[in-house]
Amino acid sequence: MPQFKLKDVTSLALQLGDKQEAEVEGVEGGKVLLLNAGGKIQAIGPKCTHYGAPLVKGILTKGGRLTCPWHGACFNGQTGDIENAPALDALPVFKVIEKDGAVYIEGEEAVIKAAKRKPNFKCSVSSEALADRVVVVGGGSGAIGAIEGLRENGFAGPIVMISNEGYLPIDRTKLSKALITDHTKIQWRDDEWYKSGSVEVVHDEVVSVDLFNKAVITKSKERYIYSKLILATGGSPRNLPVQGFKVLENIFLLRTVHDTKKIVAAIGDKGKNIVIIGSSFIGMEVANATAANNDVTVVGQESVPLERVLGKEVGAGLQRGLEGKGVKFYMSAAVDKAEPSGSDSSKVGSVHLKDGTKLEADLVILGVGVAPSTGYLKENTVIRLEEDGSLKTDENFLVVGLKDVYAIGDIASYPYHGPGGQGNYTRIEHWNVAQNQGRVVAHHIVNPTLKSDFFTPIFWSALTGQLRYCGNSMNGWDELVLQGDPGSGKFVAYYCKGEMVVAMASMGVDPAMAKSAELMKMGAMPSKTELKGGLDILTVPLPA
Repeated sequence: MPQFKLKDVTSLALQLGDKQEAEVEGVEGGKVLLLNAGGKIQAIGPKCTHYGAPLVKGILTKGGRLTCPWHGACFNGQTGDIENAPALDALPVFKVIEKDGAVYIEGEEAVIKAAKRKPNFKCSVSSEALADRVVVVGGGSGAIGAIEGLRENGFAGPIVMISNEGYLPIDRTKLSKALITDHTKIQWRDDEWYKSGSVEVVHDEVVSVDLFNKAVITKSKERYIYSKLILATGGSPRNLPVQGFKVLENIFLLRTVHDTKKIVAAIGDKGKNIVIIGSSFIGMEVANATAANNDVTVVGQESVPLERVLGKEVGAGLQRGLEGKGVKFYMSAAVDKAEPSGSDSSKVGSVHLKDGTKLEADLVILGVGVAPSTGYLKENTVIRLEEDGSLKTDENFLVVGLKDVYAIGDIASYPYHGPGGQGNYTRIEHWNVAQNQGRVVAHHIVNPTLKSDFFTPIFWSALTGQLRYCGNSMNGWDELVLQGDPGSGKFVAYYCKGEMVVAMASMGVDPAMAKSAELMKMGAMPSKTELKGGLDILTVPLPA
């Protein structure tokens, strides 16, 4: 195995939980991250395999768990394996050697340059193994988390993924943030990858589930027998039940690449009047993505954008940031109707608010939330849907009252044991959460006796800057502790219930979110009183 010297590193004097980045001599652009992970000193890939964040700026526990500073991906510092979404590729690990007053690593040049490694996925399934088949319904974050988790954990049975989107799993977060129209640019894996793991990809739509005979039935009348069923059908964007919205053209929902193609085509050469209905994350991200060279207006029911999740002070600051980019806001507003264009009566021409305001519109984009996509289960006489259309699950995401059926992602209400959760059933619509739930299911299928490990919910949003968020406030918060100024794009906000921090949001203060997520997982988050006193979360030590 080739050896490469590390530049300006003379010894491996790293304490438990310490890390440092080092250049690799003789490898163009080559770097590694030296770390002491749980007492084991070695080198690993230096960048998060999700979006390339420098892991030297991440959070390393004394036990060796390494968290990305940007989006919460977690790696095992000893093995390089993935422990939490949203990264799919693992990190390479290199042996370190001290000799002649210098430090060397052992590894292939190509691996050092790549700084990532594909997980164990290849699998050859025999025809006799059909009795062990896992069927995954859906093609989003939860689905790919479950599928890759199954193969990584040694599941050798057949896997079928049935998706109605018409393409392989993509990075859906980029649709609202960047209006990507080419699915191949945001596709996580290609056809050959799934084939190498003996995963059958079916482009069809599941219309019913036969629980007695353990089969799913598709729109094209195909039946797929399962031993384990993973329902991961995500959310369906809501429309507005008001005049004009269901009949006029150029009024768009946003969930798939097919939607972004229509939106980008309608925008054309820019200079359009764009009205966005909804001031939560999808609406705000689309406003940010379309603000340049268009006239963009956001209509929201709250007094400030994102008020329900982030509170008035933070929402007002983020609104000021987007106003600086030319976006106009009509808040505490209600939509009355959409009227047709004078030049083409088939298309929208204006949106009318209930206070009489008329907003000119070449196109309208709706971001008014999603509902669990469980229509295919409504007629099922065995399955009981919750009032919101979701499925109630246990901690392993097994549907309550059913055998061998799991539900993950936007359709799952599960017992939340994070700060303030008290085990209450909670439905969380986050990309990371769905993928992590898929990994939990994979672990449970492979080893049903294994206790599921709590993960802190994380999401991020591209507004005027990169917003990070962890925890969950669905069960309520009563006070906000704000450090910094949301309007300037640099702040940390803590959402508290009594003395307990149940969630936090930050912008421009990495790795505050990653640190908070780890502290929440460990049950070691500072109290409200400590944070009100000005405590900097980045100075709080991680427990041993």
